[in-house]
Amino acid sequence: MPTSENRLAQAISPYLQQHKNNPVDWYQWEDEALQLARSQDKPILLSIGYSACHWCHVMAHESFEDEKTAALMNEYFINIKVDREERPDLDKIYQLAQQLLNRRSGGWPLTMFLMPDDHTPFFAGTYFPPAERYGMRSFKSILQAVHEAFVHRRQDIEQQNQGLREHLQKISQPQARRAELSEELFAAMSRQLLDEYDRKHGGFTPRPKFPHAYFSEFCLRQYQRNGAQQQELFDAGLFTLRKMALGGVFDQIGGGFCRYSTDEQWMIPHFEKMLYDNGQLMPVYVWADQLQPDPDFARAVNLTADWLMREMQSSEGGYFSAQDADSEGEEGRYYVWTPEQAAEILSADDYKIVSQAYGLDRSANFEGRWYPHTFKTDTQLAAKTGLSESEIRQALERARQQLLEVRNLRIRPGTDDKVLTSWNGLMIRGMLVAARALDRPRYADSALQALEFIRGSVWQEGRLLASWKDGRANLNAYLDDYAYLLLAILEALQTRWDNSLLQWCRDLADSMIELFANENSGGFYFTSHDHEQLIMRSQGFNDDAMPSGNAIAAQALYYLGFLSGQPRYLDYAERTLDAASMQLAQQPMAYAAMFNPLEIRLHSATIIILRGPRQEIQAWRAQLDRYYLPDVLCFAIDDASELPVELQDKKPLDDGVTAYLCQGLTCLPPITGLADLVDNLG
Repeated sequence: MPTSENRLAQAISPYLQQHKNNPVDWYQWEDEALQLARSQDKPILLSIGYSACHWCHVMAHESFEDEKTAALMNEYFINIKVDREERPDLDKIYQLAQQLLNRRSGGWPLTMFLMPDDHTPFFAGTYFPPAERYGMRSFKSILQAVHEAFVHRRQDIEQQNQGLREHLQKISQPQARRAELSEELFAAMSRQLLDEYDRKHGGFTPRPKFPHAYFSEFCLRQYQRNGAQQQELFDAGLFTLRKMALGGVFDQIGGGFCRYSTDEQWMIPHFEKMLYDNGQLMPVYVWADQLQPDPDFARAVNLTADWLMREMQSSEGGYFSAQDADSEGEEGRYYVWTPEQAAEILSADDYKIVSQAYGLDRSANFEGRWYPHTFKTDTQLAAKTGLSESEIRQALERARQQLLEVRNLRIRPGTDDKVLTSWNGLMIRGMLVAARALDRPRYADSALQALEFIRGSVWQEGRLLASWKDGRANLNAYLDDYAYLLLAILEALQTRWDNSLLQWCRDLADSMIELFANENSGGFYFTSHDHEQLIMRSQGFNDDAMPSGNAIAAQALYYLGFLSGQPRYLDYAERTLDAASMQLAQQPMAYAAMFNPLEIRLHSATIIILRGPRQEIQAWRAQLDRYYLPDVLCFAIDDASELPVELQDKKPLDDGVTAYLCQGLTCLPPITGLADLVDNLG
């Protein structure tokens, strides 16, 4: 491997830094590289990946570290490396383009060849091997063929590109037609989920199985609203959550959910852990536990929070992005065991329980070694051993801590230690939901520390930046950054009221509207109005690995509108739903997060303001935190706090607690009894 460094040595992204010693003459996506492609009339080879991506590492080792391959890349192309987590704008565009060119979904690493003048892709793929295998041509032969096509068949490429650009522009324009937004959409979504539901193993997609937190949340919300009419849907959501919590997709020893399961049983994951998955899953497990208490649900939340604070929170406060799937050059090596290793660590009695629980008494399940997956539940083990379920749980927890202590001595997978604003928004919200429902103040301390870090580090001159690392914040933020953070701040205000946070929430909302709103068609663009001009400007309403920024923006604007009494926020939420209505009606499962603001539109949201002595209002709020109350926001403001302008009329009536309960913009008379408040909530 060469010891000299290329331009990526100056990058902030840990993923780009991983390629700084490649013999490839890499550039970042920057004016210098784009202008060089034009002046030299060379195509751009665009490679998009991320630090925790297993196949990105494989292609890097096989091709980008190879001198002969690098020589071809340097001779024929201007080579640009992009971290998809820093530049989701580029990733969204070119993933879509690869689907159009190849008529199949993409992935990472994404390998694109772009025209030098307008950056339209004319050839695309994902991973390419160094030699012909898997029915795929070698990467070197691809490089040669693309070069020859660019030189000798340029007119054909231009004709293809014209059609591709027209298709991209058509996709980027919101549909002018509108669909009726009614309860029937919820029925259609319910039917579609149950049609796709795996009744044996849980989940709503075939393998590889992804968590899809918003599918399970939809199941919980519908049951909470409609009761026994949605029992089947509720059971599907709970069963899916339980199978994931007991499966290998959840790290049974160290906590935290992995990216996805490679099999239908949730047994063997792709071992990378992403902050955004865990941020989405944590509140759903809390809500499931509120509806139907289950020690496995609470355990998943607590172990995930412990993992987050132990391994994923920076000393400055922000949450890191991801942990790698690989360590010591092997995927999953950090996480697997042999029965002999476990038996040496644990007592004989505990090993007997652990081996049955996690399959150490069975055949190896991952490349000749054992990865913990729950084969026997606490109930089954209790029946077999004669111990109580409580004793089984104590033995498993004792063993888990011992195994984790030993595992911590191994060489850890790499951690992508950049702090992404949007992903932090998801996790901050999840931690705050868990803090209140499970009465874990340290979770709130961690989340509020992260929130203060975001406010102090990436909120600059009235707008957000998307990424931070080593004291440097960079890149204009995207819609997701604003939307996810808005929802997180509203959760923070419910946890510990702070007038300055409310002001920041309003400032963020105003900035989001100013920078991203589509004033013609409704909704929000993914990039700001002053963002770099790319080959298309997307305005997506569908979810991908994360919820639609438009859906979260609409939900947050509804909440903020009802809290502040500002119709402007409500209007933007309404127009967003209208703009998404046709797609929502045509493909409900692709727009699961949009059902949350739709539910608010049809049934409104409830705002509760508690006023009175601090200790007493906290006791009231703690009582409400026992219940799953979607679209009910409770703000406890002690009588020593100065009220913001919009809440000046919400004053305590006497020495006790006064509750103001407002459904939408209509408020009931003040309530002074906790039982009366609970009754009014139904």
